[in-house]
Amino acid sequence: MLGIYQSSLIGLWFILATIVVQAMVLIHLHRKQPNYKVGVIDPSLGQESLFFRAYRTFWNSMENIVPVLGMALIALVSGYSATKLSIVLWTYAIARVFHMILYYMVATDKNPSVRSIFFSIGFLAMFYLLVDLGLYLIF
Repeated sequence: MLGIYQSSLIGLWFILATIVVQAMVLIHLHRKQPNYKVGVIDPSLGQESLFFRAYRTFWNSMENIVPVLGMALIALVSGYSATKLSIVLWTYAIARVFHMILYYMVATDKNPSVRSIFFSIGFLAMFYLLVDLGLYLIF
């Protein structure tokens, strides 16, 4: 029923599921904060705080999902290569999971850090799709 785009659709689901998991981690850690107030984040928190890193991880994913999801939907409706789309989405999905894990584990203000490698892999996958899909649509 899902056809040739099944792997891509599962990849999109996996990316979105990762963001839901990040939201659950963020909510859990937020509620454990001293003097917890809904929607209030202590501005003095930094990389040493797992809650701060979970917050940054979640919002980084929210910022990056918009172009990926948009381009994936355009690719799906335009008949773009199912194989290419699947490879790009799974590369992005796996890179984002490693980025998330490293962001949770590594407390550093150093930039670039080891998590930057996986951010870059995901970004390059997204950029490849941007260019290749654009060329596909134009020509």
